[in-house]
Amino acid sequence: MSTKNAEYWIEKLGLQKHPERGYYKETYLSDEQIAHESLPKRFSGRRNFSTAIYFLLAGTDFSALHRIKSDELWHFHTGSSLTIHIIEQSGNYSSIKLGENFDQGEVFQAVVKAGDWFGATVNDPQSYSLVGCTVAPGFDFNDFELGKREDLIKRYPQHQSLIEKMTQI
Repeated sequence: MSTKNAEYWIEKLGLQKHPERGYYKETYLSDEQIAHESLPKRFSGRRNFSTAIYFLLAGTDFSALHRIKSDELWHFHTGSSLTIHIIEQSGNYSSIKLGENFDQGEVFQAVVKAGDWFGATVNDPQSYSLVGCTVAPGFDFNDFELGKREDLIKRYPQHQSLIEKMTQI
């Protein structure tokens, strides 16, 4: 059992607060970019081929519902398992448990599709989850939309309880 805690990783990795909650640090930004005219119309300009971050949630904190314009691949590193909560564009809800206990349905990697609303929670509120996220085309804050509680409830009333729990505004 590791004696490292969330504060250890925040300091060791130089993590900073993320707008969706939790802590992060960009670890990779590709040198090359995709030209704007070669990207789908949903993008407002050129994008790096790929980006990657460390992302940490501690205790009862959560990653607020948000969406981005690219697929996002999540990778489990250490700590408690984590649940990624997804409201697909169709309105269907799904969840993925990211962790190391395959016998309990956890996986090391999972993909959230572009345009789906998603957020995450730590499965052990006495612990933390340290994961990595890789985005391609690369992440740009122009492609990030934080969910607004009222708007999401109007669009997905069947998920009101989840939306109330996982939005900030």
